Amino acid sequence: MTESSAPASSAPDPIPADPHRAGTALATSPPAPRPLKRGALAAAATLAAGAIVLPLVLPGTAAAEPGSLPGAESALASGGSGTALPGAAPFLDLGAAGLSETRTVRELAPGVTHTAISRGAGNERLSWTVEVKLPSGTPGVADSAVANEDTARRVQGELAAAGIEARVEHVVSERLADSGGDLGYRVRAGVFGSREDGAGTVARIKAAGYASAMWYTGWDGDSAGADQQHGPWNLEVLAIDPKKFDGELAADFGPDLEKRETTSQLAAAAGALAAVNAGFFVFSASHGAEGDPAGAGAYSGKVLSEAVGDRPSLVIDGGKASAAVERLTWQGTVAAGGEELALDGINRVPGLVRNCGGTGDQPGDAPKHDATCTDADELVAFTGDFGSATPSGPGLEVVLDARGRVTAINGSRGTAVPAGGQTVQATGREAGRLAELARSGTPLKVGSAFAGADGKDLRLGKESHVVNGGPLLLQDGELMVTAGRDGMVHADNPGMFYGWVHQRNPRTIAGVDAAGRLMLVTADGRQASALGLSIHEAAAVAKSLGMVDAVNLDGGGSTTMVAGGEVVNVPSNDGGLQRAVGDALLVLPSRK
Repeated sequence: MTESSAPASSAPDPIPADPHRAGTALATSPPAPRPLKRGALAAAATLAAGAIVLPLVLPGTAAAEPGSLPGAESALASGGSGTALPGAAPFLDLGAAGLSETRTVRELAPGVTHTAISRGAGNERLSWTVEVKLPSGTPGVADSAVANEDTARRVQGELAAAGIEARVEHVVSERLADSGGDLGYRVRAGVFGSREDGAGTVARIKAAGYASAMWYTGWDGDSAGADQQHGPWNLEVLAIDPKKFDGELAADFGPDLEKRETTSQLAAAAGALAAVNAGFFVFSASHGAEGDPAGAGAYSGKVLSEAVGDRPSLVIDGGKASAAVERLTWQGTVAAGGEELALDGINRVPGLVRNCGGTGDQPGDAPKHDATCTDADELVAFTGDFGSATPSGPGLEVVLDARGRVTAINGSRGTAVPAGGQTVQATGREAGRLAELARSGTPLKVGSAFAGADGKDLRLGKESHVVNGGPLLLQDGELMVTAGRDGMVHADNPGMFYGWVHQRNPRTIAGVDAAGRLMLVTADGRQASALGLSIHEAAAVAKSLGMVDAVNLDGGGSTTMVAGGEVVNVPSNDGGLQRAVGDALLVLPSRK
């Protein structure tokens, strides 16, 4: 979830109609076979590729020998993943032990496999309920779905006085590396068979003076809740072996940074074998330039977006088809002669810092996910990758040609970037400093670079790419979920951790295993037929798939995987439609 995700205290994305992944009512029933492709187009694509589709194998039945039909799809019971996921455990570390699990594998190219995993089945005890937003009682702290016990009991009593029977539930999260544990108490009312059945209770709670929203109890991340541990879960896994794959990895944002495209549009434009959505991005013009990466971004060797603090990113060596998870910081400068000024950002609206993590910003410099910090005094550089024109507004803008020479000094912001050139915008007090530095016809040098955890500059070649993420999930083979450090714990909004980290949502995960294989994973969520993952569950899944280092990418309604020319997961947006995103990770069929 990103700028694109709903606030933690609001209702989740609507559940799309999902004819392929309907949940079953009995926890003991195996999941229904789940086709990898949809409709006639899917069947035609399968036949055109010469693939052989084998019957789905359920636990306890015979499976085709992995790798015995090169280029074919094979349906395998858990434990039979064979060469597709060689470093993976036989079962996902997800939910209760002993759940049914199937893995359907197909080879997209030598060294590239797509594995669809279905785990668990529906539970008839899961239901819809109404979750009440509780008052914080503290100035500057947002109301949220969790609060202290006294507040929860008081609200329960007030609802009872209005004739509404409500219950108070204690919420305890898995303990993460720097956060988690006791989250407080929530108030819920009713048990319903559908979202629509609870509408009357929502209206009565509103009349009593409280906001509320419908919630499916299967989306709770409560580890102690036995009812939540049976699934169903649907995951898609891409595995890319750089020793066997003769293609290329890349990240792409489309024609420009400030417009969004769907993952399938980006994949089709590049002729990709497969793709997943990538980093967090600005979702609304009120928070910056819509589509702009909200964190580190580098494409084909060019740094185009600054980091958020030192949050983790996926660093890609496209030519070698390899990747690594690294914490990156960013530094930018603009200089002339012996004078140098520090940049605040690159290719974003001055004054609006999505996900925070800059310097001199309000309310602080630390990363703060899905929040927008502000800074009235900024220097921001722009390249032609940003869009047709730079952001307009008061301030100063210096225009540089392809040789770095100053061609114009404009008394307001907003202009086209010359071909091969750049501009530098200044607001507030920085406008005067930039005016003193820039002189018409003289060179102005703009520098921008990432640095790794060791403080050394990250060397980027023409086939290097960086996409932002967070929080960190795994480090050196161990769970290392740094939700606090990476900005998912908000002192002024306890609902952020509860809704974004603790509860289950669609997730996109990237990581590498001990052999250097890149793994890209999507987990469907916000559906009764696909519960999604908490952040702790995402880390556990990554580890059980064999990853040693892993990072969470943008999720929620952005979570999308394309393989073989079509979307293979079910996005959580209304009708299962894709969300247009900021960028995507692409698996390309041939190296340049």
